[in-house]
Order: sequence, then structure tokens, then C-alpha cells
Amino acid sequence: MKLTKLTLLAAITCGSYASHVFAEQSNDMQLVACEVNCDCDEPVCGCEPACDNACDDNACDGGCDAAGCSIDLGDCGLCDRIASLAFRDCCIGDPWQLFGECNRISAGGWLQTAYQSDVQGFGLGTFDRSNFNSYNEHFQLQQGWLFAERSIDTSCGFDLGGRIDYLYGTDGPDVQAFGNPGETRYDNSWDNGTHYGSALPQLYLEVGYGDLTAKIGHMITNIGFESVEATKNFFSSHSFAFNVSQVSYTATGIVATYSGLDNVTLTGGWVEGLNTAFEDNGDVFIGGVALDLTDRLNASYNVLGGKFRDTPGDGPLAQGYIHSIVAEYDVRCDLKYAMQTSLVDVNDGEATAVGISNYLFKTVNDCTTLGARFEWLNSDGLATDSVNEDLYELTLGMNYRWCANLMVRPELRWDWSETAMGVKDDRFSYATSAILTF
Repeated sequence: MKLTKLTLLAAITCGSYASHVFAEQSNDMQLVACEVNCDCDEPVCGCEPACDNACDDNACDGGCDAAGCSIDLGDCGLCDRIASLAFRDCCIGDPWQLFGECNRISAGGWLQTAYQSDVQGFGLGTFDRSNFNSYNEHFQLQQGWLFAERSIDTSCGFDLGGRIDYLYGTDGPDVQAFGNPGETRYDNSWDNGTHYGSALPQLYLEVGYGDLTAKIGHMITNIGFESVEATKNFFSSHSFAFNVSQVSYTATGIVATYSGLDNVTLTGGWVEGLNTAFEDNGDVFIGGVALDLTDRLNASYNVLGGKFRDTPGDGPLAQGYIHSIVAEYDVRCDLKYAMQTSLVDVNDGEATAVGISNYLFKTVNDCTTLGARFEWLNSDGLATDSVNEDLYELTLGMNYRWCANLMVRPELRWDWSETAMGVKDDRFSYATSAILTF
């Protein structure tokens, strides 16, 4: 579907931030610094203990290294010198914002440019249902994203806020309200040529009182680990689960969140079909629960169920359910594992999908994080029409933060698949993207 001069941009702006929308499900990779301060003084810029016991009473007796206090380097003076050399170029500075915030009103955005050697994520044959990262062999603006928001504060009772987002780029057509009845409603006709387009992925009012808040309007419906917002994702490319199982990117309705329970957040609401904007084309329940199970482990369950589409002439009635479970575990302060499992059933088994996505992230320092994603997805008619196939992908990538506002994300990706009839296919691609926030 539907690098300019990064050095110059980096010199002009260096700072960063990101926000999240539905169900507070975020997978921002907050880089954890891993220098050990053997004297247990205040850490230098971007250099904090790499493990919980980095500065215990015996830290200086045993020497240390950048991975913890397990290797004897003789004395702490040597440790500090080595750590200083390793991290001296990793002070990313403070974030810079174009507009800033005043009275809980903020505005900002980001630019994401990208290049990829091949289509990333695929179905067999000529039908390729990859909604994102499909404009290969072209340097492109994937996301030129602007937002304005008034956040709410319900600590003193009732409050009112809202948000609007505008997107232009090659991701624009994929976030439009293509679930609306008709092709010219809302933003569904805002295409600019074959690959570029604009969209209004969010336009909602938010109200709240105490522990209960509600969004009313058009919003992003992230029900898995990945998001349509580039600043929420580690990888430049998306998983099969995002393109095949998370068939809803936006919707219009009302979604409430209750956070009055210890370590539990509940969401629930109703939307008028999937990928719709202020037009009724279905009736879908949307809900979820997020749990902070331990200091290191959290999990969330989200579900969509009901009538996804009911427009006459657009094919058979689409109804069913989508389940997603996401778990995140901090193995240690510099190593994080995340898992998503998803299940989709449309029209009583007419089309189904089930799979599991695994993510592993290793923080090297404040500037660099390494990541891997391995995924299996069985699609029966969802990735490729009328085809039962097993899809696999392995993606290796790196996030390098040039400064607080500029992130570069190179990656290598292998896709392969096999149908129930034994037909095999495979694909290799490489990609890189850069995100400049403001």
C-alpha cells in the first residue's frame, strides 16, 4: 500500500521525547547506562550503575567492569579510567522541544526518514498484504508527525483535555480511515500520488474524574507491542503480528480507563468498526487489563470483538475477535525480554491467525541498544487470500542515539514461509531509518 542531511539536523537540534495513547501500552526502549561507579559517587552524565549491587560495600574490593562487579581489574582508579574511556562520548544531552509545554498544553512531533532494500513482511504469490514498509528501494519520508495535546489532571477532581495528530508520509495512507463506508470520507482520500498521503490518526476529547478517564473520538488502538507511531518502536520494520493480527490501527468511539486498583489498570469501551473515523461501519467492544506483576514483570491483555464491518457491497460481513497478550520482563537492568502472542478469528473461522513474537533488547550504553526479534505466525487466509501458511521472520537491529533528539535505526531482516501445500518462499532485506523529534 499505500538522509536528507542528518548531520546538519543533528547540529541544529538535539533533544527527545515521546508520548503514548491507547491503554498506556508502550515499548519505548529507555536506554539504561551501564557504567559502574566504583567509588559510589554520583554517576557522571549518562553513566549509572549497571546492576542493583554495583555499589555495594564490597564493590571496590573486587574491582569492576562495565558489565558489573565481577571482574577483578585491580583497583577502582583503573576501573574509573576504563569506564570513562568507554562512555566519554555518550552524553546525549537534554531534549530540545520546538514548542514545549504550558499549563499542560503541549505540541511537538517527529520526522522519520527511511530506506529499505525490499518489501518487509509478505504473503506468498502476487498478493502482498504489508500495510507498512512497502515502498522499497526509495529514500522516503515515512512519518512527518505533528500533534497538539492538553493532558488532563484528575488529582483534584474533574478535568478536560484532548489531542489531535496529523501525519504525512508513506505511512499516511496506511493510517487513514480506510474502514469508513466509501472512499472519500474523513481522511481516506488524502493521498498524494501512489505512495504518499496524509492522515488524522487521532482527534479526541478526554475527560476524567479521579481514577476514571475516557477518550471520546478518533484514536489509535494499539493492542499489541508495536505501534503506528515510530517513536514507540525499536525496529524500523513491523512484525507480521502488527500487519496481520493487529488489523485495527485506528477507530472511533469511547474508551474508558480505570486506574484505581493497585498494580491493575482496566480499559473498556465501544468503537464503530475498525479503522473508521466518525462513521458507523460496525460495532466492536474494546477492552483490556494491564498488570504490574512484579518490579520487573508486567503483562497486558487486550481484546476486540464484534462486527468489524457491515457496509453492503464491501464483501461479506466481517465479524469476530482479536486477542493480544503482551509480557515484558527486565532480565537485568541492561537486558529486556518481551513477548506478544495474538489470536484472530474472522467470520467463524473463515480467516484466522495465531502466532508469537519474541523481542530481546541489550543496552550497551545511553547511546546504543541492540535488539533482536524472532516471530512465527500461522495465517489461514489473512496474510494471503485463501492460503494457509506459516510465516517466520528474524530481525536484528540497533538503535543509536546520536543525541537526545536524533535516533538512527539500522536493521537486517530475514523472512521465510511455507504453505500447507509445501510451497516455500524467503526474502532478505536491510533497512535504516532516522527519527528526529522536536
